Amino acid sequence: MRYGIARAAVGTVLALAAVLGGVLAWRNGIRTTGFAPSGDVPAFEATRYAGPWIFLAATLLTVAGLLLVDVVAHLATARNASAAHREQ
Repeated sequence: MRYGIARAAVGTVLALAAVLGGVLAWRNGIRTTGFAPSGDVPAFEATRYAGPWIFLAATLLTVAGLLLVDVVAHLATARNASAAHREQ
């Protein structure tokens, strides 16, 4: 039982780290540049998306989601095993 809970705790920490990494990668993947007016051209902002950073963010967030599903599965398994052990 303790092994399942410990594994779930490690999975939760890893999922949180993956979410943090995903957020940081997403922020690195979007760059906004402001341009001042020049003559007849008005001021504007241009946004540039860096594909590898956005892909990394999506991958890390997918991994975080899978880890959370695994955590729920381990907690449910540990709970069911504990209940079965008590019945014996």
